[in-house]
Amino acid sequence: MAASSHRITLGPLVAAIDQGTSSTRFLVFNSKTAELLSHHQVEIKQSFPKEGWVEEDPKEILQSVYECMERTCEKLTLLNIDISNIKAIGVTNQRETTLVWDKETGEPLYNAIVWLDLRTQSTVERLINKTPGRNKNHLKHKTGLPISTYFSAVKLRWLMDNVEEVRDAVVSHRAMFGTVDSWLIWCLTGGKSGGVHCTDVTNDIWLSIPLNPSSALVGQMCFQDGQAKNTYGTGCFLLLNTGAKPVISDHGLLTTVAYKLGRDKPACYALEGSVAIAGAVVRWLQDNLGIIGSSEELEKLAASVGTSYGCYFVPAFSGLYAPYWEPSARGIICGLTQFTNKSHLAFAALEAVCFQTREILDSMNQDSGIPLTQLQVDGGMTSNRLLMQLQADILCIPVVKPSMPETTALGAAMAAGAAEGVSVWSLSPEDLSEVTSEKFEPQINPEESELRYARWKKAVQRSMNWETMEPVGSENGSSVPLGFYIMGSMLMLIGAKFLAGQCPPQ
Repeated sequence: MAASSHRITLGPLVAAIDQGTSSTRFLVFNSKTAELLSHHQVEIKQSFPKEGWVEEDPKEILQSVYECMERTCEKLTLLNIDISNIKAIGVTNQRETTLVWDKETGEPLYNAIVWLDLRTQSTVERLINKTPGRNKNHLKHKTGLPISTYFSAVKLRWLMDNVEEVRDAVVSHRAMFGTVDSWLIWCLTGGKSGGVHCTDVTNDIWLSIPLNPSSALVGQMCFQDGQAKNTYGTGCFLLLNTGAKPVISDHGLLTTVAYKLGRDKPACYALEGSVAIAGAVVRWLQDNLGIIGSSEELEKLAASVGTSYGCYFVPAFSGLYAPYWEPSARGIICGLTQFTNKSHLAFAALEAVCFQTREILDSMNQDSGIPLTQLQVDGGMTSNRLLMQLQADILCIPVVKPSMPETTALGAAMAAGAAEGVSVWSLSPEDLSEVTSEKFEPQINPEESELRYARWKKAVQRSMNWETMEPVGSENGSSVPLGFYIMGSMLMLIGAKFLAGQCPPQ
């Protein structure tokens, strides 16, 4: 009782669950000042059962949310902040990651298939082959999306075709399908005892209101047509607000809903460019190659040389996303000499993130007809100051980083707090808190930037058409690269000629 009598009253609080590809966080904000009061983070394990497959445990994802919520509330209590003042919780999540669970038992029927996963490549190729002119954009006028391994529908098709438990649950009407937002909401609102099964127009959702990386668009206050932001996480997600009407891209971007701030409110649309591998390249250098021990070490290593010395790294581990949508691409490192060392490779890895962003920004400028004059950024990688300076140099425009980088979670909290029936957070322009930021200005001449970008584009072309998947009809949907068939045939021919020369005629 003594402790409770000294609790600090801050007015209404709003929280956000930020469930990303590599970690889960729970954050609590003051709705009047947008101040981050406390948070907790837990890393998520990924498994790679086969080449190109990426999975996560749905139960681990859910448990990480519970742990983050409990630890954050403990921290707030130690600060004498009354957690009963939390009025709403927003959810922002890794999109396109696909789950199926049993509504009667509440048990997942398979691991979550992560958005990066490539197991559906043969399915995608078969679908494209059925379209007139083998056009991957055949459905774009209806969906705003190309036919790609990235999206959830082909993952669900794979689960139904290859997992007996999923197939049986579908037949007996026990199966529930959703992305991570749906799984979390259903579990947090009662699960098998009446949990709410829902999703959102942006594929992120709030417990009190729908709105998505689109939450970062809200968190960055990009409410006007033509404003854009780039989130640097496991991948990169660049969104440009296009206003009340959807704009179909002619340059490889996605047409998506940016946000919808209320059941009866109009949707706001955006053009989106998705990059599969951004922060994931840091983890690859650390876990797979052992070049670095931490992300901080990557910045130091790259800064020690200040150049890639002509080395270019295309991290197409999951094919290439926007603007190419080319699942056959694979990662390459080119331009190596005997002088090249791990420091140059570290620099090239950071440049790769910036070059991929440049490609998307060029597409956006072409689609909109109005070149961006600066880029607002957020996400975990923005703590890397060398990366931010490289990004400004490669884009040839200023890069603006907010002093509080958790704008994705902030956007989720803002939308949740502004929901009907909650109304503790005003989104009126005059009521929004001013965002303090740091600006990185370009420091190299445009000619040098264009030269480096042109060489990057050459490297991208080298990564294309590296691996085409052909189905071999096995039950688990496995497939063999076409190159293996060709190589095998050549070896059989050579062997046959050798044996013909060794054996006397009969």
